[in-house]
Amino acid sequence: MAEARQAVGFVPLLTSDGAAVALRGPVLQDIYLSGLRSWKRHLSRLWNDLLSGVLPASPLSWLFLFSAIQLACFLQLDPSLGLMEKIKELLPDCGGQHHRLRGLLAAALFALCLWGALIFTLHVALRLLLSYHGWLLEPHGAMSSATKTWLALVRIFSGRRPMLFSYQRALPRQPVPSVQDTVRKYLESVRPVLSDEDFDWTAGLAQEFLKLQASLLQWYLQLKSWWAANYVSDWWEDFVYLRSRSSLMVNSNYYLMDFLYVTPTPLQAARAGNAVHALLLYRNRLKRQEISPTLLMGMRPLCSAQYERIFNTTRVPGVQKDRLCHLRDSRHVAVLHRGRFFRVGTHSAHGLLSPRALEQQFQRILDDPSPACPQEEHLAALTAAPRDSWAQVRQTLKTRAAHALEAVEGAAFFVSLDPEPAGLTREDPAASLDAYAHALLAGRGHDRWFDKSFTLIVFSNGKLGLSVEHSWADCPISGHMWEFTLATECFQLGYTADGHCKGHPEPALPQPQRLQWDLPDQIHRSISLALRGAKALSGSVDCHVFPFSHFGKSFIRHCRLSSDSFIQTALQLAHFRDRGQFCLTYESAMTRLFLEGRTETVRSCTREACNFVRAMEDPEKTHSQCLALFRAAVDKHQALLKAALSGQGVDRHLFALYIVSRFLHMQSPFLAQVYSEQWQLSTSQIPVQQMHLFDVHNYPDYVSSGGGFGPADDHGYGVSYIFMGDNVITFHISSKKSSTKTDSHRLGQHIEDALLDVASLFQAGQRPQRRLRGSGDEDSGHRCGFLSSKTVDSKTPKTPTDSEPVQ
Repeated sequence: MAEARQAVGFVPLLTSDGAAVALRGPVLQDIYLSGLRSWKRHLSRLWNDLLSGVLPASPLSWLFLFSAIQLACFLQLDPSLGLMEKIKELLPDCGGQHHRLRGLLAAALFALCLWGALIFTLHVALRLLLSYHGWLLEPHGAMSSATKTWLALVRIFSGRRPMLFSYQRALPRQPVPSVQDTVRKYLESVRPVLSDEDFDWTAGLAQEFLKLQASLLQWYLQLKSWWAANYVSDWWEDFVYLRSRSSLMVNSNYYLMDFLYVTPTPLQAARAGNAVHALLLYRNRLKRQEISPTLLMGMRPLCSAQYERIFNTTRVPGVQKDRLCHLRDSRHVAVLHRGRFFRVGTHSAHGLLSPRALEQQFQRILDDPSPACPQEEHLAALTAAPRDSWAQVRQTLKTRAAHALEAVEGAAFFVSLDPEPAGLTREDPAASLDAYAHALLAGRGHDRWFDKSFTLIVFSNGKLGLSVEHSWADCPISGHMWEFTLATECFQLGYTADGHCKGHPEPALPQPQRLQWDLPDQIHRSISLALRGAKALSGSVDCHVFPFSHFGKSFIRHCRLSSDSFIQTALQLAHFRDRGQFCLTYESAMTRLFLEGRTETVRSCTREACNFVRAMEDPEKTHSQCLALFRAAVDKHQALLKAALSGQGVDRHLFALYIVSRFLHMQSPFLAQVYSEQWQLSTSQIPVQQMHLFDVHNYPDYVSSGGGFGPADDHGYGVSYIFMGDNVITFHISSKKSSTKTDSHRLGQHIEDALLDVASLFQAGQRPQRRLRGSGDEDSGHRCGFLSSKTVDSKTPKTPTDSEPVQ
């Protein structure tokens, strides 16, 4: 989501003298260490492998095999063809009375060897099956006989009940694309946004690169792909995220929203109690691997490695480079309320605290009248400061306030009890929703601990939200956790009639521990500087959120088109109307089909999309011509998306080539040109992964409204969208107020118009006429359908109860 800014922001760190500082070792040494880290991770997952990594067999299957061998021996049959006798001869002779014991040991060892060989064979077979990507290339809704056979074999080799990490050892490694294909695709992607002269110059650089440098750089990547788990993901995390020196706030973090139209309870402490309990239930399921592995299109398992660092994780600032610190367990959360920090235990001697007990602890914090100590109120602004500055101050904090710092960084996650209300209101739906998004993305600059893997934000009126640090994982991982949290705390845990958590308080629980910070005078100035910078950055962001309710996924499906490609093509039309020109467009796609895969870029501004946009702006083009060009643009986007999913994208390969060139201190004008470009339109779809947790037909308001991120460029836009059920699409738009070229609300109007114009192409009649916006436009809240058939009520809304289960 927010990675587009980071994807180009790492380049200044590796230029000129910075290269020698950032990349101290030779490339072969780094590749060796990368592979070493991969193998260490494999060894650390040995217990998971024993439980589930032996897919499609379990440890119990060895016992079954051993019993079968013993039965055969009882029937005087030798299934080992003499091997057990050989093994028995190698065992020490302990006397005649132990002859039967030696036979059992020989049978057990033979069963173990046979079991291991079968497991290895099945693993290799499953990995070969998962390397097949032909199903991606087939038309939507159609399935060839080869794909049906492949799917049947995958299901057979996968076992009956795979656990979260069951597929990890069977996933194929991400392939290194052909460098010639990557360069060709890159030139094709920039052709629509470059003049003829600039394109010819870029093509010349590309040909020079292919002749002089590409083969050497590609050789190093091939070597790394053979030795390490993934040829690009560890460098992506290192250089794009951990070496970034800019503020995490807005530049790197992203947010996820609560239900849009309803709030299950107006009680802040109660909502926090249920939400924290639900999150910890998710963590328990994660530890026990009871979360089902995600299947793409219900067929192909995705890599689950990113789930390992959801909880108990902190990004620790360092000079030149941060590091991710992950603890095996944590039995408390850190809480911030009105500038005061608390440590709240989440477990008792009997296990996880009940939601009502957690509500009691949060209510004690809300009722605590003690004020914040001097500078403590704004201490969290340091986590929004540039990373080098925060790293230096943290060293002092580590000396003077080690216990408090350890309590915050060692927490399962961070909780912010915000003293202000948030969410959609009837009085001003558009402005209230924009303010809600801004509060989640940036807040006031000093009320979030941006280093934690995620911060749970609970507003005074019971509204929830999540602020997520990006380096440890991508949005689908946190989104999966968030869907579970919302469904569990609302539908399963529930609330009493007066809005409290169900159950009984536990008065004997100790009070939440107030954390004490010893802040010397030299830190006060650092806090003031960090606060000033955080407020300036927070104030510069223009957020706009609107639900588009004229149609949704159901209509697009009826048109027999990909919903994502439909939106992406419409976004090109909207952006062109907003800026009057085309630009490089970044759409994030996942590469989790492969072991430890993360993301790839879909370059959505294609020649086909530009042809469609020009046709829509040309009154002489007919309805049928525009429709044909739109379908061509959608087909092209689908082809690019499928290439990205199958590891044949452009940008991660170019990124890895660039990193190798910097290791070798090799100057490449072509790669330098690639990373001098800016993404003025960064986009992302937030997937809904667990629709079975929600009943969108009976309770259509109880669906997450997605989330957003900051713009990738100071003169660009960040746009995310989520399909809420079948008939609503919620858009999240961000830009910088300092830019005279962008306006989030203006782009929102263009997006609505573009969607309606595209939809009219599929209706009989004349081609759509471009809508002209003026000062007399209708109110944006009603225009976007904020309140259409919805209820925004400050009272506790009706929610599904235990007698009304969600299927």
